[in-house]
Amino acid sequence: MDNKEILNQALKTLKEGGVILYPTDTVWGIGCDATDSKAVARIFGIKRRSEAKSLILLASDLDMVALHVKEIPSIAIDLVEVNDAPMTIIYPGAQHLAPEVVAEDGSVGIRIPYVAEDDKGNLKGADFCRELARRLRRPLVSTSANISGESTPESWNDISEEIKSAVDYCVPRKLESGTGRASQIIKLGLRGEVEIIRP
Repeated sequence: MDNKEILNQALKTLKEGGVILYPTDTVWGIGCDATDSKAVARIFGIKRRSEAKSLILLASDLDMVALHVKEIPSIAIDLVEVNDAPMTIIYPGAQHLAPEVVAEDGSVGIRIPYVAEDDKGNLKGADFCRELARRLRRPLVSTSANISGESTPESWNDISEEIKSAVDYCVPRKLESGTGRASQIIKLGLRGEVEIIRP
């Protein structure tokens, strides 16, 4: 199966309300359409995760982010333009998303996958995620592919069979994820407030 076929199958699964296992710019993740409450609820069930914990989303670009937050703080644009590693920004004023992905204070964490080449010049999971979100025209839920409380899998081989069998489509392991580590997380306010949640 070539990359185009893989992308098409993942997209079809998401459009049908399904859950996928896929490589991101950080680690392997479980994802769905971030506007689909039923699919999001399934992810909480698969991970056995408390619904009180909000989820990180992946967007194709800042234009997509702008559709799902009421206002983008100006500092966010600078951060996105200069960052040289995966960075999730928590924005105030989430909108047009499944309620389950929004935090109690109305904020939402969104990352534009960081595209970086490996030492052989090959692009990894980041461009797959961006293209998938772009074609879906909605953000993707992105949460690590593990049961809540267990260690985050650094590679395909670390993902449990329980997780693999619980999703509707597994992207083949030929597409590897990025850094193997979680992203940094920065929370922004509309008046220039910056809080580093995870360095």
